[in-house]
Amino acid sequence: MRFELFVAKRYLNSKRKGLFALITTIIGIAGVTVGVAALITTLAVMTGFQTDIKEKVIGAQSHILIFGHMTEAVYQDKIKKIEQLPLVYAAAPNIFGQGIITHNGSSLAIVLRGLEPEMEDKVNRLNSSFEEGSYVAPLREGETSAPAPLVLGTELANSLNLEVGDDVVLISPSSISTSAGMVPKMKKFRISGTIKTGYYEFDRTMGYTTLEHASEFLNLQKGATGISIRLKNIDNAEKAAKLIRPIMGNGFSIRTFAQLNGTLYAALKLEKTMMFIILSLIILVASLNIASNLILLGTEKLKDIGILRAMGASPASIRKIFIYEGLMIGTAGIVCGVILAMILCWIIATFNIVQLPGDIYYLTKVPVRISLTDILSVVAGSYLLCFLAAVYPAVRASKVNPTDAIRYG
Repeated sequence: MRFELFVAKRYLNSKRKGLFALITTIIGIAGVTVGVAALITTLAVMTGFQTDIKEKVIGAQSHILIFGHMTEAVYQDKIKKIEQLPLVYAAAPNIFGQGIITHNGSSLAIVLRGLEPEMEDKVNRLNSSFEEGSYVAPLREGETSAPAPLVLGTELANSLNLEVGDDVVLISPSSISTSAGMVPKMKKFRISGTIKTGYYEFDRTMGYTTLEHASEFLNLQKGATGISIRLKNIDNAEKAAKLIRPIMGNGFSIRTFAQLNGTLYAALKLEKTMMFIILSLIILVASLNIASNLILLGTEKLKDIGILRAMGASPASIRKIFIYEGLMIGTAGIVCGVILAMILCWIIATFNIVQLPGDIYYLTKVPVRISLTDILSVVAGSYLLCFLAAVYPAVRASKVNPTDAIRYG
């Protein structure tokens, strides 16, 4: 064992410390423990929320979206070529448009999405989000054919008091020419189902119908306004987008899921970063306790330091003794903090201690996801603060004059 480490361990022995020094050591360890545990637990919860939101958004969207008007022949050709790329799992045509839905005197603006149900099932998890119904409009007694089907997000359906089987009218922003002049195009739809993606913005604004009916309603003549793409690995989104660009050519916008939701992801990342900075102050305060403990130790062991110097210990060795002690206190706090954080995360994930209102958060319990990267960042940052806290007391102790230390210690 190194000489400096041996002395540091002896100094840390509680039997050789004064009561006040012992208390400050315990406070230092406890402070680091609380700070590390609070930081890791908070980051685990924040990561859980981020992951949950990300999964819900991607579940309702796709990994890559291509925007641009295409005829049926064009989008079929493009999809065939895109699906031949090794990074791509599947692709499907879609239509995005706007409209106003009216029912019993109430009106709301919606985003209308046209899709091919079977193909869409390969590019996202939208079909598994059905609360009830399907893309087939139910027939009423005496009917031989039903109006066009319309699937609504649950929040949108609730706000208009709509149920499966109700008829609504969609008003298109485009106009059609009649004998009375230009009038907005209107089409009757029947609510065929409701979808709950778990993401409020989608469930509050989105309406879904088949590609055929969306194309007819928006006067696209069996065309599409985009292509949804699912990748084999979502981490290859940027790389895949570059490979898709030559296939699509000019006149098309290619956006990854991160670009489509950049503002949301940036806000979540900023929130997590700010929480990291704020809670790091707890560890900073704990490291100051470690510094005060080492300064007190240097005062108590002044004579010992003088004897060590007289016996040939260099100033560098004295510095190492105090730095080792600071790191040992920090290590004890960090290890206890990580263990405490794991216990807290397990309790939060297992027992529904904190209940969330499901109608607001779309969650009934706090999501927890422990990230190894977050843990390593907290541990590394804590070690750095503990090291810096030990530097000043170590330098101060190394500058002690051996003769004066022995005489006055």
